[in-house]
Amino acid sequence: MEPEPTQSESAQPTVTTCYRHPKVESHVRCTRCDRYICPDCMREAAVGHQCVECVREGARSVRQARTLVGGRIAATPLVTSVLIGLNVLAYLAEVVRPEILDRFSMLSARLVGPDGGFYLYQPGYPSDFHAEGLVAGQWERLLTGGFLHLPPTEGTFGLLHIVMNMLSLWQLGRVVEPMLGRIRYVALYLLATLGGSVFELLLTEVNVESVGASGAIFGLGAAYYVLARRIGADMRSVNRFMVFLLLWLLLSAGLTSWQGHLGGLLTGAAVTFAYAYAPRGPRQALIQTAACVGVLVLLAAVAFAKVSELTGGGVAQ
Repeated sequence: MEPEPTQSESAQPTVTTCYRHPKVESHVRCTRCDRYICPDCMREAAVGHQCVECVREGARSVRQARTLVGGRIAATPLVTSVLIGLNVLAYLAEVVRPEILDRFSMLSARLVGPDGGFYLYQPGYPSDFHAEGLVAGQWERLLTGGFLHLPPTEGTFGLLHIVMNMLSLWQLGRVVEPMLGRIRYVALYLLATLGGSVFELLLTEVNVESVGASGAIFGLGAAYYVLARRIGADMRSVNRFMVFLLLWLLLSAGLTSWQGHLGGLLTGAAVTFAYAYAPRGPRQALIQTAACVGVLVLLAAVAFAKVSELTGGGVAQ
């Protein structure tokens, strides 16, 4: 027979240790899996503490809240703030180096002569001239022009150009971005910028430079209207905003690029309509992505066709 344990031995408590750190004594159990956990493995829960694995598993099983269009909830307008920062940085850069405007503004075509002067573009130009703009393969101008603005002492507005645009971007962006989610918002902004540039390519004289974020901002204005209708918001204030936006489009036609405004407005409306009315479900994101790609392909095809026409039916020189 085995000897009976003494009273002191039977009263000795059993030492429990953390399941992840066997050498660390622990007396707290995970409220979900009931395993012992040390302070390093404890995570605050609604009741008691949970281990890191249970917290991770719980996060995977919790369904994330989504916006109406399927995007992740964006509590703060981070993308809007970044876009404003990029516009301001580009503005400071062009003030320091004015040649940035000539190189990256939206421009369909012009000639640069041997004297450094600018001339009206014509196919078959003399060999001592060279072309600039989209006809010279500078396709990046379709986007970069939307991040540049008039220098402080030039144009009708000067410094007010970027100030007004950035205020408008902040006012609209902080409303539209949370409704779309960040990824869809970025796609909308860039496509509206591209749409404004393509309309400038189609409707503006070939040797005219265009700059400004107005095309993208008009796209955000259209998005605000479409989303408000989709969620059933009180449309009285929204309609007043749209009337103001359309009046500005008409009244500023002689002072600003109405072509870019119109292109951004129509592109923004088309993209947001696809966002807002795509059937909810597992294919919602796929349908929205296909719509964005379709708009991108259409704009690219129109731009390429117009540039081919300018170069006499050939590719960009």
